[in-house]
Amino acid sequence: MITKIEHVNITVPNIDAAVNFLKIVAPDFEIRKDEIAINGYRWLHIGNKEHYFALQEAHVGSTPKKKHQTYINYGINHMALVVDNVEKIETELIKAGYNRGIGTPNEKFRKRAYFYDNAGFEWEFVEYLSENTEDRYLYE
Repeated sequence: MITKIEHVNITVPNIDAAVNFLKIVAPDFEIRKDEIAINGYRWLHIGNKEHYFALQEAHVGSTPKKKHQTYINYGINHMALVVDNVEKIETELIKAGYNRGIGTPNEKFRKRAYFYDNAGFEWEFVEYLSENTEDRYLYE
């Protein structure tokens, strides 16, 4: 039985840009480790006591291809985080110049917003308006 997601490991074109994005949406996240691996690429763990993201840049000498095209290519389509205040995160991301992802309908028991980070990854932010599991996963 899985009780939580511990971490997500993502190769990004620029770790500092990824950290800037994550610090807006998860201000409690701290950098746990930031270093250069033996084979020359940078990796970093950023998170809180419960969850973290393992970020790494492409290996030295590799040429990253076109930015990820969600829902078309194999790979991550989006990552979802449960948050306390979707509107606050939306405001901060827009102010920082990030682009919205797909639109969402008005729902009775949750608020959602999608945004792209600088690497082209789409993130979903979910604010639940009920503690009841049946309400949370009601697809209207």
